[in-house]
Amino acid sequence: MASDFPRKPAAPPQEPGGRPAPLEPTLPYDPGAASSAPSSDRAPTRVWSPPHPPQAAHPPQAPPPQQAAHPPQAAQPQQAPPPASAPAPRLPLRARVVAALRALFAALRALFQRRQGGVGPRPPRRAQLLRWGKRLAIALACLLAAATIAFLLVVRHYESDLPTTAELKNYNPPQVTRFLARDGTVIGELFVERRTLVPVTEIPPAMSLAALAAEEARFYKHDGLNYLGMLRALIVNLRSAEARQGGSTITQQVVKNVLLTHERTLDRKIRELLLARRIEQELTKDQILELYLNHIYFGHGRYGVEEAARFYFGKSIRQVTLAEAALLAGIVKGPSFYSPRVNSERAEKRRAFVLGQMREKRFMPAAQIDAALAEPIRLAPEPEHSDELAPEVLAEAERALRQAVGPEARYGGYTVVTSIDPKMQAAARAAVRQNLDAYAARHGLVAPFARAKGDPAPFQGAPSDPNRAYLGAVTGADDARGTLAIRVGTAQGTVDLRKERRYNPRGLPPSRFAEIGKVLRVRFAGDPGAGKLRLDLGPQGALIAIDPRTREILALVGGYEGVRGGLDRASHAHRQPGSTFKALVYGYGIHARKLTAASMLETNPEALEGYQPGNYDESEGQSPKRLREALAHSVNVAAVAALRDVGPEAVVAWARELGITSKLGADLSLALGSYEVTPREMAGAYATFAAGGTYQEPVLVTRITGPRGEALPAPARPPPRPVMTAAEAYITTDLLTSVVKVGTAKQALSLRRPIAGKTGTTNNARDAWFVGYSTDVACAVWTGFDDATPLGAREVGSSAALPAFIAFMEKAHAGRPATDFPEPLGIARLDIDPETGMIAMPGQESAVQEVFLEGTEPTGVALPDPAGILPALGDLFRTQ
Repeated sequence: MASDFPRKPAAPPQEPGGRPAPLEPTLPYDPGAASSAPSSDRAPTRVWSPPHPPQAAHPPQAPPPQQAAHPPQAAQPQQAPPPASAPAPRLPLRARVVAALRALFAALRALFQRRQGGVGPRPPRRAQLLRWGKRLAIALACLLAAATIAFLLVVRHYESDLPTTAELKNYNPPQVTRFLARDGTVIGELFVERRTLVPVTEIPPAMSLAALAAEEARFYKHDGLNYLGMLRALIVNLRSAEARQGGSTITQQVVKNVLLTHERTLDRKIRELLLARRIEQELTKDQILELYLNHIYFGHGRYGVEEAARFYFGKSIRQVTLAEAALLAGIVKGPSFYSPRVNSERAEKRRAFVLGQMREKRFMPAAQIDAALAEPIRLAPEPEHSDELAPEVLAEAERALRQAVGPEARYGGYTVVTSIDPKMQAAARAAVRQNLDAYAARHGLVAPFARAKGDPAPFQGAPSDPNRAYLGAVTGADDARGTLAIRVGTAQGTVDLRKERRYNPRGLPPSRFAEIGKVLRVRFAGDPGAGKLRLDLGPQGALIAIDPRTREILALVGGYEGVRGGLDRASHAHRQPGSTFKALVYGYGIHARKLTAASMLETNPEALEGYQPGNYDESEGQSPKRLREALAHSVNVAAVAALRDVGPEAVVAWARELGITSKLGADLSLALGSYEVTPREMAGAYATFAAGGTYQEPVLVTRITGPRGEALPAPARPPPRPVMTAAEAYITTDLLTSVVKVGTAKQALSLRRPIAGKTGTTNNARDAWFVGYSTDVACAVWTGFDDATPLGAREVGSSAALPAFIAFMEKAHAGRPATDFPEPLGIARLDIDPETGMIAMPGQESAVQEVFLEGTEPTGVALPDPAGILPALGDLFRTQ
C-alpha cells in the first residue's frame, strides 16, 4: 500500500569508487503543454538529468500533491560590500588593448559553454539553432566592436606623434647650388643631394605619364591607398615566401621618402598608411606627383628628374623626348641595375616595358610609342669634374652666398654667377703650372732623384707641425701600392706617388722614383701621427687677372694643385711685393706734383743717411738717374730717395686709397716692398692706373638667384672713388711701359702690344713678382715657397714670375687687337736732356722726348758739357 507521504528521492547511482554516474539526456520539454508546465517553485527542467536508478521491486509511486516539503529557510543576511579600492594606475595602450581582448574572449567562452544544472527535455533543433545563431551574432558583434575599439586606439596612438604634412606644403629638400662663369658655364657645384626642383607644370606630360606607367597607372583614381594592389602584392609575396612586390602607391612613396624613414617595421608602415590618407586630403594629385618626381633617386648621385635629365642626356627635363622620359622612368625601379651608364641593354628592355605600359593604358598615341621604341639610346658625355678649374673661386663664391642669404644657403638651390672667364681661368692655371714646372726643371726637382754630396741633412727630432715642411730620408718603396716610405725625424710616413704627378710626370714606379737615403722635402697631410706625407719639393704660385674697366675678376689661381679647400694664395697669401711697390711710390710723387718723369734721383747708397740699401746691379750708383731710368732698371737707392722726398706717411695713406689694406710701415724700407701684401691688392692698385686713376674694389660674384628664380642682392660693393687724375695715371702708366721696353721685363715685348708693369724680387729671392697690365687686363703673378725658403741663385721676378704673366696674357688677348693706352687731356711733351732732365738745347742730338703733367714741365735749359765746349769751338773755327 502506498504511503501518503512522499518518498525520499533515491540517491543518484554511483560508479565504483564513489564517483557519481554520468548524466543521461532526458526527453525534451514540450513547451506547448501548458497544463503540464511545472509550477513556479519547481526547479526548471535541465537539458541533462541523472540516469534512472535500477528498476525497484515496487512500481514508483505518483508524486504527492504539490506542497512545500520543508518550510522555507530563513534568508541569509547579505554581506556588506567591500570598501572601494584606490583607482588603479592608467595602463599603456598596448596593455589596455590586450586586457580588453582577454575580457572579450572570456565572455565569449562563457557564452558558448553549456550551463550545468536543471532537468528537462532537450529543446527542438530549430530553437537550438536559433539560440546558437543569436550567440554567434552576439559574438561577432562583440568581436567587431572590439576590433573597432582596438583600431581606433591604434590610430589614436600613432596619430599622436605623426609628422605634420605642412612640411610637404613647404617642401624644401637639399638642392644643388651651381656656380657659373660669366658665360653660364658651370665651374662648380655645392650640394648634399644633387637635386634641382622643377614645378610640375614645367615637367613635360611625357615624363609624368611615363612615371605613372612605370610605377602606378591608377594614381589619379584612388585616395592614397591602392587596396587591390596591396592585396595582390600580399598574395605574390606569400606565394614566393619573400618580398618580391610592393603595394605602395606614389603617395606612400612620397610619405616614406620625405616624412619617414626606409626602415622595414610595422610601426613605420602604419604611420605611412595614415599619412598617405592625410596627404591625399590636404594636397592635390599634381602636388603629390611634383613631390615624387623631384625627390626620387635616379642613380649616380642624382635626385629628381631635372638632375637625371642633365646627367643622362645633357639637357633640362623640359626638353626630353618620349623615349628619354620612358628611359628615366624605368631607372627608378633599380638605379644601379637599370642605369644606361651601367648596362644599356637592360635599360633598353626596361624602357620598352614602360612604353608598353603606356600603350596598354593608352597614355600616348601608338604612333608616338612606336617611334620611341625605335629611337636609339643617346647619352650625353659623362660630365667631368670641373672643381680643378677654379676651386678658389668656389670657396669665395660660397662665402658670398652665405653672406647674402645666411643659414638658408645650406639648403641649396641657388645659382651664383661669377665674373670668371672660363678660357682665361684655364689659361691662368696652365700658365702657373708651366712656370713652376720650368722652375723645377731648372733646379732638378723632377724624378728620378739620386743621392748627392750636397744633399742637406734630414730633420732630426719629433715632427709636430702639420703646416711646416720637413726634410725626410727615403727608407723604402712599394711598387705594388705605389708608395714611397720616408722617415721624418722619429716619424715614419708614406707618400702616394699616384697623387704626385707634378714631380713624377713620367709616372716612374716608387723604386725608380728616388734612391734609398735620398733627402726630400715633404709635408704631413694632416696629423703627423697619421703618417701621410705629400711632396713639397718646389715653390707655389698665384695669379689674378682683373678687367680694368669693370674691376671684375677674370681669373683666379691660388696654387699649383687647384683643389677644393686649398689655400688661395692670390687672395690670402701676404708676401713682400719687392720692387713692384715702387710704382706706388713714384705714382704718388707724380700725383703730389713732387716728382716728374725727368726728376733726377740719387743712385749712390752712400748719399743716403740712415737706411742705405744696395742696388741689385752693382754697376748702378755711379751717377744720378732720371726717374724713368731708375724705374725701368729697378734701382733701389733711387726709390728710397724718392720716398724720402715725398714722405713715407703720405705714401702709406695713398696706398690705402689704392686698395692696399694690409699693414704698412711708414719708413724708407717701404719703397722696396718690405711690408707684406697680397697679389689681389697689388692687381687692384695697378688696375687703378690702367683705369685712369679711379679705384674700385675687385668683384667676383656678380649675381645670385634663389631656388625659385628670384633675384637676390649680391654682397654690397663700395662705390668707385677717384684716387688720381687721368693725366696722372697716364704718366704713371707711361713710366711703367719703360720697364717692358728697355728695363727688366723686356721679355714681355713678345706680346706685341703695349704693356705696362714692374718686376719684383725680395731679399734672398724669397718672393718673385710681376704685376702689369694692358688696356684690357691687369694681372699680378707671384712665385715663392710657403715657408719663405729662398728660390735659389739667379731667380728673380723676370725669370720666376714674368713667364707666367706672358703665357697668360698671350691667351687672354687672343683675337683682340693691340690698343695703346689713351692719352688724356693735361699732358705736355717736351724734348729733354737725358743727363740732366732739363729742356734740351735746340738741335741737341741726344735729346729724348718726355711726358709731363701740364704745369710741371722743367723750366731750365740744359747747358752743354763744359768739357766739350772748347773742342766744339775748335771744330767751328776750322770749318770756317
